[in-house]
Amino acid sequence: MAGGQMQRVAIARALVNNPDIILADEPTGALDTETSVQVMDILKEISKDKLVIMVTHNPELAEKYSTRIVRMLDGKITGDTAPFTEEEKKEAEKIAADVAAMDKKAKKEASKNEKKPSMSFFTSFSLSLKNLFTKKGRTILTSFAGSIGIIGIALIYSVSQGTHNFINDVQEDTISAYPLEIQAQTVDLSTLLNAFAGNEEQKTVHGKDAVYQKYKIYDMMNSLIAVETQENDLSSFKKYIEDERSKSDSKLSNALSGVQYSYDLNLAIYTKNIEGKIIHSDTNDLMSALLGEYTKTMFNIDMSAMNTQNSQSSQLMGSSMTLWSELLPGKNGEATNPVTHKQYDVVYGRWPEKYDEIVLFLDENNELNDYTLYALGLKTEKEITTMMKAAMNKKPLEFTDKHWSYEEICNLEFRSVLPSNCWNYDPTTGLYIDMRQSDQGLQYLYDNGMTLKVVGIVRPNEDAVSTSHHGTIGYTHMLTEYIIKESQGSEAIAAQLKNQKIDVTSGLPFKEENAAVSETEKAEYFRKYVSELDDQGKADMYIKVMSVPTEKQIQDYVDLALSQLDRPTMEAMMLKQMTEEMGMDEATVKSYMAQMSDDDMKQAFAKGIREKFLSEYAAQIEKDLKTKTPAELAAALDKNMGNFDDAACAAFYDSILEFSAFTYDYNLIRLGCLDLDTPSSIRLYANSFENKDTIVDCIDEYNQNVPELQKLKYTDYIGILMSSVTTIIDAITYVLIAFVAVSLVVSSIMIGVITLISVQERTKEIGILRSLGASKKNVSRMFNAETIIIGFTSGLLGVLITYLLLIPINIIVHSLTGLNNLTGVLPIPTALILILISMLLTLIAGIIPSRSAAKKDPVVALRTE
Repeated sequence: MAGGQMQRVAIARALVNNPDIILADEPTGALDTETSVQVMDILKEISKDKLVIMVTHNPELAEKYSTRIVRMLDGKITGDTAPFTEEEKKEAEKIAADVAAMDKKAKKEASKNEKKPSMSFFTSFSLSLKNLFTKKGRTILTSFAGSIGIIGIALIYSVSQGTHNFINDVQEDTISAYPLEIQAQTVDLSTLLNAFAGNEEQKTVHGKDAVYQKYKIYDMMNSLIAVETQENDLSSFKKYIEDERSKSDSKLSNALSGVQYSYDLNLAIYTKNIEGKIIHSDTNDLMSALLGEYTKTMFNIDMSAMNTQNSQSSQLMGSSMTLWSELLPGKNGEATNPVTHKQYDVVYGRWPEKYDEIVLFLDENNELNDYTLYALGLKTEKEITTMMKAAMNKKPLEFTDKHWSYEEICNLEFRSVLPSNCWNYDPTTGLYIDMRQSDQGLQYLYDNGMTLKVVGIVRPNEDAVSTSHHGTIGYTHMLTEYIIKESQGSEAIAAQLKNQKIDVTSGLPFKEENAAVSETEKAEYFRKYVSELDDQGKADMYIKVMSVPTEKQIQDYVDLALSQLDRPTMEAMMLKQMTEEMGMDEATVKSYMAQMSDDDMKQAFAKGIREKFLSEYAAQIEKDLKTKTPAELAAALDKNMGNFDDAACAAFYDSILEFSAFTYDYNLIRLGCLDLDTPSSIRLYANSFENKDTIVDCIDEYNQNVPELQKLKYTDYIGILMSSVTTIIDAITYVLIAFVAVSLVVSSIMIGVITLISVQERTKEIGILRSLGASKKNVSRMFNAETIIIGFTSGLLGVLITYLLLIPINIIVHSLTGLNNLTGVLPIPTALILILISMLLTLIAGIIPSRSAAKKDPVVALRTE
């Protein structure tokens, strides 16, 4: 392009922006004369509308075209063809000020309307998302790597949460199976247990240079003596509970799922067995008889030991073979409690709703044990005895797969007899006779008893760890209340309340309940008792007194009898008795006798000989004295009473006097005299394991606000045993989460490094964005959006993989443990929190790379290849 053309282009470029002033520096330099004139003509034309300032070293051009010439030398003005006057100067300054003000105002208004070039968050997010999609492989690998930590934490939390849920279920089932129980009479065994366990603190006052004695026996005996039965005022506490349950804002009411009041109620429920015989629907009598047979086998000579063993065994078996038990009532008085519903499945019928409805409990295999079948009338006593003897003789038993339909079970008929109706007054004896002791009386009571209907059959739920009901047949609290109310006001109860010293069912006096009766007190009671007898009573008493031989007479007879027996003779006698009377085989008896020493054999026979002598001696004395009249025998007793010292009278008190087998209070219970406001025990069921502590706090608060005599004493054994389980699980969970959190941090660091690499790869893109007007903040935001997207993807991927992994994990756990309710679970809120944590950690990890991207020089970035 020629010089003139270039000048014209330069002038054209200047005019495009429509300037007010055009500065032309040597516009004719390096141009010929003709071209110079053309350029100057163009500038002259422009000067009509614009101010043209020309810098030139050619004075001729200046003189020809300029309207004002300013000459300068070395930066100083040497001449001016039209200099400013003072007036023009002031006018120019004023105009300049006005123009400046107008420009300032215009710029201010323009700045308000003018939007600086920037990049929105949506644009940043779109660019980041587009970049991640263009690198799908790396994005997927990065997201998966970042999800590993989330997967670890999510799995640990899921298993931990499942374990916590399982523990909560176990605790809830446990507190329903073992509620907080407060009894009317309680014994604090904590001191005794500590003594037996050796936990009592002792002050050591000796050195360790030898072996010293530790007084263990003394501590145990001292603890045994110190154990006392304490009375609890449950009547006042029951009133307190009912008052609290009536309040909607009560802590105790909100912590309870149910309350059960128990009474010393002896249910008299009967049914007919398959032979049509009326039987007591209970197992205690049967087991007592069967255990008696077994005890005779092992203790055939020692009858007193047999009776003791029989009593203890029947009590033990009776407690473990509870047949009838009351269902836990609902919180608002319903017949049954939702806690019980949760633990059992109804396989037939429904739950009881009325006082005359009952429900049958099966085990998890739909089975009932044989002694329960006997109590239901489905097996006879002969069948049970056959099984017992087969076990005793170690003979195989032929088992039959017998079963009953649900309809057959629900068609069973039970009759409930009121305890007060069982006692009928006998005018000949003046006593109240138990009608159940005769077949006719039992038949009458059965025919007039209240019919109980089986309305449902249930079995334990598969997920129930333990259950709240411990019996086989459940009845409602309404039946308990009905029986207690209907028994009030009976003749037998009224007679017993009137006479508090004599048992109206036996005519015998009640024995002093205080066990620590001294010898003197026994002697005084015996003398007073004898003095109040008539002649016939004294005659009978004299025969009893004289029928008791001295200890020397007894021992002499036993020694004489044993001296005439050798071991073979004793073995032959024992073998004959045990095989003929008890049905045992000879091999078993001989094996049993072979284990007995000579002293054991003599001791066993000595007890039998002693009892035989006492019986024969008493029979002979009675035979000799029967020839005398009652008056003569009474006179003989009065004469000899002065010869009996306190020791002898106390011995007669223990061995001769007959007392009622029951206490006054227990006899009232036998007759059916109970008070609904005075329970024998109260069971408090908490609706959660934490609320059990709330119940304990409420009891403590109750104790602080009542007099000393009304304070409750109890021991929460289950709370002590279960207190540390949750703490251990929490500690293990926290440790595992801490370990997995390390992998989460490592994943975040890796994401930060990958983001930094992405910054290096996109340097030129950063330069382009900056040159287009994107700020440092916009660039930083773009990379932050990228890390957030990766974090979200990692968290979401981790949560989804966790949900998938929980399926086989739960299957394996169920298979190994057999616990269907031990299930790992990741709650939705927790999953969302884990996703947010993943996004937060990746955002933090991307802060350094994003700041690095924002600080890059756009010019340098554009040059990057």
